[in-house]
Amino acid sequence: MLNYRLKNYFFLFSFLLVSAAAFSQTAPVRKPEKVKPSAESLKAGAFIDVNVPPYVGSNYTPELLVKNILINGGTNCTTANVSNVTVSPNHAVDNVNRFWGYFNKGTANFPFTDGIVLTTGYAKDAGNIFNSHLGSSPGTGSDPDLVAAINPSYNLLDAVSLEFDFVPNSTQVKFNYIFASEEYTSDYPCSNYTDGFALLLKKVGDPTYTNLAVLPGGAGPVSVTNIVPAGNGFSCGPINETYFGAINNPHVGINYNGRTVPLTAVADVIPGQTYHFKMVLADARDSGYDSAVFLEGGSFDIGIKIVDGTGATLPGTINMCDNTPQQLKAQVAAIPGMTFQWYKDGVLIPGATNAIYTATQPGVYVVKVMIPGNQCPGEATITIIGGTSPTVQNAEMKLCSTPEHSTFNLEDAKPLISTTTGAVFRFYTTLADAQAQNNNFITNLTNYNGTDGQVLHVLVSNGAFCSRIATLTLRKEETPVAQLTSSRLKICVGETLILTAAGGVTYQWSDDPGTGPIRTVSPTQTTTYTVYAIGAQGCKSLQPATITVEVVPAIVSSLKGGHICQGDEILLDAGSGPGYTYEWSTGETTQSITVNTPGEYTVIISNGVCSKAFKTQVIRAVVPQVTNVDFNENGTLILTASNPSNGILEYSIDNGVTWQSSNIFSNVPKNKLISIRVRVKYTSCEGFLEYFTFVMKNVITPNGDNINDIIDFRGVSNYNGFTGIVFDRYGREVFKAEKVRPYWDGYFQGKRLPTATYWYQVTYEDPASKQPTVKTGWILLKNIE
Repeated sequence: MLNYRLKNYFFLFSFLLVSAAAFSQTAPVRKPEKVKPSAESLKAGAFIDVNVPPYVGSNYTPELLVKNILINGGTNCTTANVSNVTVSPNHAVDNVNRFWGYFNKGTANFPFTDGIVLTTGYAKDAGNIFNSHLGSSPGTGSDPDLVAAINPSYNLLDAVSLEFDFVPNSTQVKFNYIFASEEYTSDYPCSNYTDGFALLLKKVGDPTYTNLAVLPGGAGPVSVTNIVPAGNGFSCGPINETYFGAINNPHVGINYNGRTVPLTAVADVIPGQTYHFKMVLADARDSGYDSAVFLEGGSFDIGIKIVDGTGATLPGTINMCDNTPQQLKAQVAAIPGMTFQWYKDGVLIPGATNAIYTATQPGVYVVKVMIPGNQCPGEATITIIGGTSPTVQNAEMKLCSTPEHSTFNLEDAKPLISTTTGAVFRFYTTLADAQAQNNNFITNLTNYNGTDGQVLHVLVSNGAFCSRIATLTLRKEETPVAQLTSSRLKICVGETLILTAAGGVTYQWSDDPGTGPIRTVSPTQTTTYTVYAIGAQGCKSLQPATITVEVVPAIVSSLKGGHICQGDEILLDAGSGPGYTYEWSTGETTQSITVNTPGEYTVIISNGVCSKAFKTQVIRAVVPQVTNVDFNENGTLILTASNPSNGILEYSIDNGVTWQSSNIFSNVPKNKLISIRVRVKYTSCEGFLEYFTFVMKNVITPNGDNINDIIDFRGVSNYNGFTGIVFDRYGREVFKAEKVRPYWDGYFQGKRLPTATYWYQVTYEDPASKQPTVKTGWILLKNIE
């Protein structure tokens, strides 16, 4: 707060001294907006280090910063001559509030490793720890060279600059820088708060500078108002958004609200000429918000460098693994008459006279560039050290975790990744760390608490610098615990039940190839079922789940129904079995019941485990009737009877004394009246018929001995429609039976007929079938004369 007040008082004092014209270009002092820190902001090492030990550069004078930090030279022939290094304001090295200094990114996330920083506030506030607002300034005024370079619309304040002379030995100079500002907040980038910034270069003696801090393609100067991202409350954005790096709110890394991407300043120069370089920046309109420029260490190139195929500067020593071709390029602007020559291990390489040479073997390579007018050639050296990379392959490691074992032993993964003898492994959680080969590797390999699907990046080296990176994908799942339930634990034979397994994704049954969790089974005997649970990653339960299903004997019944006549009763017996209980549809609970009513009867038999219903019918029996009697001379009698109730019939021809299920009777006497009965078995429903087993005799001998004396029709003479007639061979009727005389004794009109063959015809209605019956044949009459 004290700094803030002093700054405002200084501004007020300056305001009273300026002219009215100047007043018209100066805005009121803005009250800085507080930036709230985040958890990341408050972490140790989240910010770059500025002017703090143990970095040697923190104690460097401006001259040493330029020579030892900013400039990257070569031999005596390529090292530029640097002189007249000055800073303004001229704060001493031991001034903790100086506006310039040395920065090192330390553990912070920042594009440059180290370099020089210039600010319009205190340099120490640019980093080190979280600072809501810098709120300080060197208290200087404007700078005429900066005004001439950028032609600002408003007055400039707090100008700071770094200047030096140098003599290049090549045709081009360049360096990398980042511009950062607190102005990237509110809508200030759209309100002409353009803090001035320029990188000025001229030959000593020339009247004007060239500003190198411009965007490519003539896109204008590097400034807050000319590089504006979209969104973030900036009404005028986007403007040249490609060159904007990031909004930095809350602050992390540096204490500025926004910054550009790394930019490069490039200028063509004449070797041997003396040039003056001036880096200068200032606040615009007021001192409320500060800006800074970060110059990358080693990026100020005023000599010959060896770069790779992409233009990236190579260090003095590089590694070559497996003789992988490495493109080396002498970076220098081409001028007429320039010549190149490459050397390996001090020996000239024949034909290697281009700016680019592709090295395929380790060695010390030197390129000598002769520029017309120089006293000695430009020279750059690079050493390539060779090595052999181990063979690697990507691998996958699976862990089936248990409460006792839940971490990976990464040692076991090494043979899966590489079998190269002597290979050295480092396991990283990020590819960036593996590529950087830093110390952020996993140290406890035998007890690593990885997650399922996590990809580790394994740097496998030959113990030196040759290495390859493979991925190790961790597969982890909790070892399933198998569970098994059954819809029933006891069943009867023939019944089914459902087994349900749980705890896994798929399952391994001991008695079935299926892998599903649900099974329908029908065991015929007591059976134990076993199942393992399998997880999504294939982990198998340590123990199977088991369940035993007891199969009790099937419930059986001998229940039979039947037929009953009116007034009859029938016994319905369900049969007996182990532990049987009964529940009849009549409400009775005994094994058997006696019923006298036709209908359907149901009994449910239970044995304490299963229940089964049995049904039977009790049918009202209808009295069957004999509908036909077929009797032949051989004594076989076949009965046909009606069966309206479709019951089992029984037959009797001795008036019910004996019964048989067959309707065929043998050895039945001829010409005898028999009492036929037919009934529905087990009932009292009986049909009755008296039937005469009439068979006509073929011979009569009427001699008075009572043997074959007559032809007797009395057995059938009472049947409806009865007629009995005897004819001689001439067709003359010689006898006609009558009820008073239903037999023929060989006489006709009181006289004996002679011995001869006669013919008969007997007609009557069959008492069973009720159909007319006609019997004809011949009769031999033997009369004794």
